[in-house]
Amino acid sequence: MKKRSGGNILIESLRAHSVKKIFCVPGESYLDALDALVDANDIRVITCRQEGGASFMAEAYAKLTGLPGICFVTRGPGACNAAIGVHTAMQDSTPMILLVGQVARDQMGREAFQEIDYRNMFAPPITKWAVQIENAADIPRIMNEAFEAATTGRPGPVVVALPEDMLCEDSDVTVAAPHQTAHFAPKPHDIDRLKDIVQSAQKPLFIIGGGSWTDDAIEKFEDFCFANKLPVITGFRRQDAFHNSHDSYIGVLGTTVDAKLLEAVKAADVIVAVGTRLGEILTQGYTIITAPVPAQRLVHIYPDASELNKVYKTELAIHSSVTEFAKALQGVTLDSANWLDWTHGLRDRYLDWTMVRSRDKFTVDLDGVIEDIINELPEDAIITTDAGNFSGWPQRFIPYNRPMRLLAPTSGAMGYGAPAAVAASIACPGRVVVGFMGDGGFMMTGQEIATAMHEGAHPIWLVFNNGMYGTIRMHQEKHYPDRVSATELTNPDFVALAKSYGANAALVEKTEDFLPAFRHAIASKKPTLIEVRMDRQQITTTKKLSELKA
Repeated sequence: MKKRSGGNILIESLRAHSVKKIFCVPGESYLDALDALVDANDIRVITCRQEGGASFMAEAYAKLTGLPGICFVTRGPGACNAAIGVHTAMQDSTPMILLVGQVARDQMGREAFQEIDYRNMFAPPITKWAVQIENAADIPRIMNEAFEAATTGRPGPVVVALPEDMLCEDSDVTVAAPHQTAHFAPKPHDIDRLKDIVQSAQKPLFIIGGGSWTDDAIEKFEDFCFANKLPVITGFRRQDAFHNSHDSYIGVLGTTVDAKLLEAVKAADVIVAVGTRLGEILTQGYTIITAPVPAQRLVHIYPDASELNKVYKTELAIHSSVTEFAKALQGVTLDSANWLDWTHGLRDRYLDWTMVRSRDKFTVDLDGVIEDIINELPEDAIITTDAGNFSGWPQRFIPYNRPMRLLAPTSGAMGYGAPAAVAASIACPGRVVVGFMGDGGFMMTGQEIATAMHEGAHPIWLVFNNGMYGTIRMHQEKHYPDRVSATELTNPDFVALAKSYGANAALVEKTEDFLPAFRHAIASKKPTLIEVRMDRQQITTTKKLSELKA
């Protein structure tokens, strides 16, 4: 093997792992890797406008494809900006590798220009692993370990620091074959014990979530649930992990949740949690499933053994990937007579909860808007959402049935929706991509419209403008009524802003104007921003702002 630079070896390693897309903001600290990419014609380099947007795009791409999202950023400010996407990947259990340019090795330890020790900055728990490559000859080995760490067990982010002189160092090292992700499977006695526990129940519930569900695993799991008439809840912003039209589906636990569903969780006698950590949002602050000892009998299936019994004491803990667990359920039969009425009742309640009903007519009525969106979306549409109260409408009312996908940050990161929509459109150019975001979140990463224009992507961004940080205002009205602080916003003309980038744009100030604008956006196959001027009184799917005061 002839000698090549570290930058070339690095790109060879990415190619060996079948990397096809890289999201980046270029930097002088990894010029040799950028140079190597010139000759890597099979890798598409997406140049973004800010590192936060780049890391969000890599995370969204990974969610959608199941492949590790690859993001390159430069040292110091670049790495700091990208940290938001790393945090999102960790909380959302998304495989991702952030490659960070670093100062030269002979300059380290003296606070050189933009120097940070990334092994400390990105140490767990914000990542699964943070490492620095000291020698070009170590690149293939460490990159193999990085891909393994990002994809094995609970998926998550890995950060790899790249000293710039190391990237220019020559080596004749051979690039190793790509890693093979290990999948842990349940033992036969685990499945037997699970059967015994569920069969003894009168009111069982399955709660599924996490970031590892494939179409095949979902299909197998649904077959098991259908055969045994078991009720299934999805975790926060994981609605696309189970077909919402399935007779077993009874709702989602998150920020927009039916109070009756919360009561059902409390009333359950057996809970089987599959692929989900049972985090704070899902459990409503660890109240509907109390920690550390839940009132319900708890079975927990998770791909990372360190998460089992970490927060909750379980009756049965099974170390398994969701894929292997779904396989193990094939052919498992139970007598559903004890819980058949329970499942039917919960399904009826879900259908009632997700029926759109306008209590009050607003100038732009989001209830009417969401009905139009539901009626127009193709079955393979991709939805992205930002953090904010506007997301209550797509979370509550849109029925997610694969191949439809939902890309949304369980980390609650604002600014996710706009770049995630760009990444989804790049990954799946033949599909309709709709990004939901508020005026506050859009202004954090809206410059990635430029990336969409540059890359020929065509997402539809829906910007719900109420002139305030709505979620925080909601909490203020609940807990500090009539004492508004720091939540009022002065916004630009969003339509003019989008048009200045070359995108299509429309303003909606009446409910009846939305549908024509949305249909035009879908038909145009061009990047389009639709600004929806919403009444700030329409703060949630159930209450007006004025009804929140304590």
